[in-house]
Amino acid sequence: MEKNQTVVTEFILLGFCLSPRIQMLLFGLFSLFYVCTLLGNGVILGLILLDPRLHTPMYFFLSHLAFVDITYACNTVPQMLVNLLNPAKPISYAGCMTQTFLFMTFAHTECLLLVVMSYDRYVAICHPLRYSVIMSWRVCTVLVVAAWTCGSPLALLHISLILRLPFCGPHRINHFFCELLSVIKLACADTRLNQTLIRAGAVFIVVVPLCLVLVSYSRILATILRIQSEKGRKKAFSTCSSHLCVVGLFFGSAIVMYMAPKSRHPEEQQKILFLFYSFFNPMLNPLIYSLRNTEVKGALRRVLSRESSSQLV
Repeated sequence: MEKNQTVVTEFILLGFCLSPRIQMLLFGLFSLFYVCTLLGNGVILGLILLDPRLHTPMYFFLSHLAFVDITYACNTVPQMLVNLLNPAKPISYAGCMTQTFLFMTFAHTECLLLVVMSYDRYVAICHPLRYSVIMSWRVCTVLVVAAWTCGSPLALLHISLILRLPFCGPHRINHFFCELLSVIKLACADTRLNQTLIRAGAVFIVVVPLCLVLVSYSRILATILRIQSEKGRKKAFSTCSSHLCVVGLFFGSAIVMYMAPKSRHPEEQQKILFLFYSFFNPMLNPLIYSLRNTEVKGALRRVLSRESSSQLV
């Protein structure tokens, strides 16, 4: 078994079992989505950097969320596009482990960033007079550093346990990227420790953050309902609606993937769910924040007007 473990140098990602014509169609469609993901999140980052009015804690956190979405897409989508063109092209063992580690790290970081953003909205609505004191730039920096730092240890623990597993069977991963559960299925050893850690990690990194988000928004809702004017209620809710949409998309798909009974979701359906979780969410996030946020749209108009006036000069 140890001999077979040392021989493993690459894996084959099976991707989607479709005809070559449909795979080419998906290649073009997913390439377009990939470009939209990079452009959308890049525009969000650029606007926050260029417009001084967006230099606030809320948009500071949003800039990190946009950066996570870009890294998310760059970690999984290029390999998926390569597999659509050449399904037999392997991925190296080291590359597969790296992809798994980065995917989990970015997923954990996004979970924690969404919690931080919900806390920011809680302070802004429930304690508006103390907002600048509570959410100082020092506090914001500490929260973001904590989100990035805490995202890696659990992913590193998963990878360290995978590296100890022997892979002595067919090295074909039934997925479009090196997803944790799909890689573990190929091991020819007892993986109960890995499965237990995955379940515990799902509770720690999905359920606990989701509960914190729900607590924050329950307080926010109670505060909004106490606002006397209808205009004030709408303005308060508008500052949270975009974040609520992102939270629903991210945590909803994560819970379906890691908490729902696996028997209800065949492997092909699992791939589709992961496609939404790791691909469509990063593409939809900038659309949600730009289409539902007047400040972002105003910043875009100001940047475009400055560009047009500079060209005229």
